[in-house]
Amino acid sequence: MRVVNVPFFIAKKVIRGARESFSRLIIRIAIVAVALSMTVMIVSGALISGFKNEISGKVFGFLGHIHIMDFEAVSSNASESVPISKEQDFVAAIDTAKSFQYPRDRSFLGISLGGDPVAAQTNGGIRHIQSYILKTGVIQTKEEIEGIVVKGVDTDYDWDYLEQFILEGSRLPLKDSLGRDIMVSEQTAKRLKLSLGDKMRIYFVSGEDQTPRMFKICGIYKTGLEEYDSQFALADIRVLRKLYGWEDDQVSGFEVFVEDMDDLEAIGDAVFDMMPMDLYSATVKDLQPNIFGWLELQNKNEVVILALMLVVGILNMITALIILIMERTNMIGVLKSLGGSDGMIQRIFLYYGAYICLLGLFLGNLIGIGLCLLQKHFEFITLSEEDYYVSVAPIDLDFSTILFLNLGTLVVTVLVLIIPSFLVRFISPVKAVRFK
Repeated sequence: MRVVNVPFFIAKKVIRGARESFSRLIIRIAIVAVALSMTVMIVSGALISGFKNEISGKVFGFLGHIHIMDFEAVSSNASESVPISKEQDFVAAIDTAKSFQYPRDRSFLGISLGGDPVAAQTNGGIRHIQSYILKTGVIQTKEEIEGIVVKGVDTDYDWDYLEQFILEGSRLPLKDSLGRDIMVSEQTAKRLKLSLGDKMRIYFVSGEDQTPRMFKICGIYKTGLEEYDSQFALADIRVLRKLYGWEDDQVSGFEVFVEDMDDLEAIGDAVFDMMPMDLYSATVKDLQPNIFGWLELQNKNEVVILALMLVVGILNMITALIILIMERTNMIGVLKSLGGSDGMIQRIFLYYGAYICLLGLFLGNLIGIGLCLLQKHFEFITLSEEDYYVSVAPIDLDFSTILFLNLGTLVVTVLVLIIPSFLVRFISPVKAVRFK
């Protein structure tokens, strides 16, 4: 014999009967409110996540995840690079590391549980490590003059990231013989009125001495990060090494790339512990606090948007449920007269509320995911790259996050609806039957 869920059975009948009731408009408004709330949650979450991933990806791709340099250069804030040997014992250990062990605080759902940390393993290790030399200079053309930081790169430089942003020409050839090729940003080329193949003179200042060097532009790139595009140019590391008068194995520092961004802090601490006394390491987040502080601020904006949308959806659901209860006062009176408990009648309206919420969530997911996919493939929302570091609104759809938003919204909404459903308990059967 099949057991019938009476509240659910009655709720289905009430839902079908609502199509001809005066509360139909209120129910539709509630569905639209939930749908719009979920749409805004999905779109705002995808946009903010896209911004963070796109911009942080550009910064990390250009600068690496972890920098290793001379401790003296950091502590004295020296304007010129201090040489360190490229042949370091830790380089081989870091480059071959598949994962790192680190102490992790006990937590549940992001909430610290206290107690002693537990040993944990990173998801990945080091993807790549490369050396570099930095030297400041002044570019002089026939009409313009501008400061620049020339970054010398070696054959170990990872071009996978920068190649996608090369607009004209090609990457540095880095031939066996010393070359004078240089890559500049589109921003620098426009300001100095330079084109691919043009020659330019850079004056490198050391104390009171000025050493000019002629370079030929072999490539023009544009990452969209104005702060870096306006500052940096790329050249053969041997040119800068010769200008400094350093040995063949000396560099300014190392850039380390990790395999998994979630491991950055843990690997950063592990690399710091491996450093000898005369060297210093720091993550790019520590070295560039302004841009990453701005990105972290987006997390707070996202929380505010999600909270506001959840409140809007809940308030509309509460209003709709109260109107439904008032409309069905006669039915409540009849059910109570037949022996129906307050709890059973409450469940009828909670099922009804859950139905409205689920329908709104379905429509919200349909619209929200649809808009995100349209933007991702057709890029119809464009932005000012100078202000936002990206030319189009980036989208990063994480379906696990969307699932969490849906479940969280449904659970929170139904739990909150328990409060107005208590109105059922104050309805007298005798008065309810006579209610019109």
